[in-house]
Amino acid sequence: MGVMPRPKRIALGGYVYHVLNRTNGRLRIFCKDSDFLEFERILGDGAALFALRRCGYCLLGNHWHLLLWPREDDDLSRFMRWVTLTHTQRYHTSHATVGIGHLYQGRYKSFPVQSDRDYQKPGQWAWSTFAVRAGRESEIVLRAEPVKLPPNWARLVQAPLSPAEISAIGTSIGRGAPFGTAPWVTATATRLQLQSTLQPRGRPGKCT
Repeated sequence: MGVMPRPKRIALGGYVYHVLNRTNGRLRIFCKDSDFLEFERILGDGAALFALRRCGYCLLGNHWHLLLWPREDDDLSRFMRWVTLTHTQRYHTSHATVGIGHLYQGRYKSFPVQSDRDYQKPGQWAWSTFAVRAGRESEIVLRAEPVKLPPNWARLVQAPLSPAEISAIGTSIGRGAPFGTAPWVTATATRLQLQSTLQPRGRPGKCT
């Protein structure tokens, strides 16, 4: 059985995207404050260079999550190429690992998320949007929000996810499927040519 090809990546402007990537071999790249700060600086420099709106982020030991809102088509891919390359170069230089190999396990993953619902659940991580809004100083400036944050935003962020939400997020991460309400997911998948991400996976049944 052949390997199913990845769906063609189409990142149209105007959509909010959840973007994530993991390091090669689960290498821990964020070990001390300076590691986190350097990546924040790269995000800030890249956003200024490409005029890309950052809505949220969460940095962990060997991977990160970003919530990005590009204005024009292809802004997302251009921004992510620059961020990934710049971070790789600066990391290898500062850690004296030039020539060791790839920093990331492959190309970043991304999927569109519905922007008129509660789209952000970063939890209580110190290097995240939640921590910045709670008062931690950061060089990251969150330029825009596609939906106004409610007064009880902090409580909503910390509320546990339902099994259905966890399953839907897992599907979006694994397949690149849009995340949102069923009608929005269907319409967005059609417009971005992501219909294959919504189809059940597995060996097709035998004809009778």
